[in-house]
Amino acid sequence: MTLDRICVSTWAFHTAFEKGELRILDFPKMIADRYGVHNLEVVAPHFGDADPAELEERLRRAGSRIVNIPIDIKELWETPSLSSPAPAVRDRAIALYSAWIDRAHAMRVPSVRCDPGLLNLSDLSPTVSSYRSLVAYGAERGVEVSVENHGSASAHPEQLAEVLRASGAAALPDFGNFPDEATRERGLRVLFPLAKSICHAKLLPSIARCIEIAEESGFRGVYSIESADVQAVIDALLARA
Repeated sequence: MTLDRICVSTWAFHTAFEKGELRILDFPKMIADRYGVHNLEVVAPHFGDADPAELEERLRRAGSRIVNIPIDIKELWETPSLSSPAPAVRDRAIALYSAWIDRAHAMRVPSVRCDPGLLNLSDLSPTVSSYRSLVAYGAERGVEVSVENHGSASAHPEQLAEVLRASGAAALPDFGNFPDEATRERGLRVLFPLAKSICHAKLLPSIARCIEIAEESGFRGVYSIESADVQAVIDALLARA
C-alpha cells in the first residue's frame, strides 16, 4: 500500500478542534508536512466559519484534497432521524443532510457520510426510503452518499448492509465502533463489498486482520485515519504489501 491510499481525518485531532487550538485552514499543511499525506477527511463541524475560497487556496498550496465529509449533526445523533416512521421527521433529517451535500458539491468533495439514526429492525423501509432520496440528490450533484457503522447501528451490520443494497448508498466501514470482535469480523465482511471510496482505520489489536478483510473484499478506496495514533496507523497500513 502507498500513501496515496491513506487519508487523515480531522477527527483524529477533534480535541484540538473543539478547544480552538487547531483551525481547518491550518490542517492541510500540518498533515502534509507531518505525515506526507494529501487526502483529508473533514468532519462537518470542523469547517467552522472558514472562508471556502481561503480553504481551497490552503488545500492547493498543500497539494491536498478533501475526499469525504462525515456529516455530524448534533440534533440527529442517536435519534430516529432518517429511520423515523414519521415522514416529517425523516424530511427534516433529509433536508439537513441535503444542505451538506450541496456544500460538498460546491467544494468539489466527492463523498459525504450520513448516519441512519436509530434503526427500526422490524421495518427498515423508512431508512431505505430516506437513503434513496439522499442518494438521488447526491447523484445529481456528483456526491456519493455513504453510511458508516456508527452509533447503535454498529451492532446490526447485516441490517445495515440490507439498507445499503436496497437504497444504493455506499458503505463506509469503520474498523472500530463494533461492540465485539465477532461482530467486527462479520460486519467488515458484509460491509466492505459495498464500500466504494473510503473506510475508517483505527489502531486496534486486530488492525492487520481488518486491512486483510478490506483488501480481500476488493476495496481499493482510501483508508481514513480517525484515531490519535496517526503515524502508527500509517505504519500499519504501509506494512501491507
